[in-house]
Amino acid sequence: MMTFGLKASLLLLAILLFTDCLHVQGQNCEPSDKIRGKKPPPGECNDGNDSECCEEGKFYTTYKCSPQVSSHTKGFLTLNGFDKGEDGGAPSECDNQYHSNDIPVVALSTGWYNKGSRCLNNITITANGRSVVAMVVDECDSTTGCDNDHDYQPPCHNNIVDASRAVWKALGVPDDKWGGMDITWSDA
Repeated sequence: MMTFGLKASLLLLAILLFTDCLHVQGQNCEPSDKIRGKKPPPGECNDGNDSECCEEGKFYTTYKCSPQVSSHTKGFLTLNGFDKGEDGGAPSECDNQYHSNDIPVVALSTGWYNKGSRCLNNITITANGRSVVAMVVDECDSTTGCDNDHDYQPPCHNNIVDASRAVWKALGVPDDKWGGMDITWSDA
């Protein structure tokens, strides 16, 4: 009788552990807050590369996390200018430098940027039947925006890989299709 109780207890424990692991794997990154947009001072929002400028009174969702990274993490590729004076704003977080758009570099959403743990490391981006290796040089801030530090642009969504022109070229995307595209990526 005691053997049956022990076996049943072990089976129940195994089922609970398994379902708990499934729950952790399936957890989504939920929005953390909202910020209210402020109208940028005249000429202060750089809307190059189809960047969005904040609108007065509009609410923008913020995130402190990004989807879990895997060998084929789903993301959304956007176009960013990393040269001085472009829509990327300030110098890159990782090295306090501007970067040529002729070099494959990216900024990752806050959760994937992970407090700089991927700084100056390469990731592999796959889309359009091709792959490219790009260096992480910046954070695409998902926690705040609509201020001078963020070039009066809204917070990034939690699944953004913000890429230089070199990345788009290497993926073979025609110039007129640059701006937004579903991709997968992984640490290189």
